Amino acid sequence: MLQLSLPASQQDIDQLKAGDRVRLSGSIFTARDAVHRKLCQALLRGERLPVDLDGQTIYYMGPSPASPGRVIGSCGPTTSRRMDAYTPALLSRGLKVTIGKGERSETVIQEMRQHRALYLVT
Repeated sequence: MLQLSLPASQQDIDQLKAGDRVRLSGSIFTARDAVHRKLCQALLRGERLPVDLDGQTIYYMGPSPASPGRVIGSCGPTTSRRMDAYTPALLSRGLKVTIGKGERSETVIQEMRQHRALYLVT
């Protein structure tokens, strides 16, 4: 299993190949379609994003309700394709790694190749 420290360097990403198993350490942002839509709307308005996406990772996570006394419930991957309309704009702002489940659109696959980004399937 390969180790990938986040935020990811381009050198580390370039060493990975399809099928590699990866163990992650570092900071990961979580977001689903509503957050992606807000980020892209901000970009269209020419606003600065609330986070610097350069080299960053977004985990497409669907939380479940928290148990009493807990801050957050279980967190699992959600369908990546729901973010595909927004992903190219975020890749162009430096996003390097996305994590989710399911297939990506051909457009996103091409954009990931162009930006030398990584999609991790869980």
